[in-house]
Amino acid sequence: MPSVIAAGDELTRRAFAAYFRSGGTRRPTKSSGVVERDGKRYVVLNSSRGVLAVYRVRNDGMLRRMRRWPPDLQG
Repeated sequence: MPSVIAAGDELTRRAFAAYFRSGGTRRPTKSSGVVERDGKRYVVLNSSRGVLAVYRVRNDGMLRRMRRWPPDLQG
């Protein structure tokens, strides 16, 4: 099970912005946040219906939206 690192940090804010810039229309919930799995960090954007988007945090701090994400990150 992934561990939540921080819900309201800068990475989460940047992921929200990227999600809406890419045409996202559903509203992410407060349960969205940074998750660590196998030494890698992800920002998971959740809604009441499930996962909206997952962004991988690269080593340089940039976010990359994932088309397929690890199964245990699904809400």
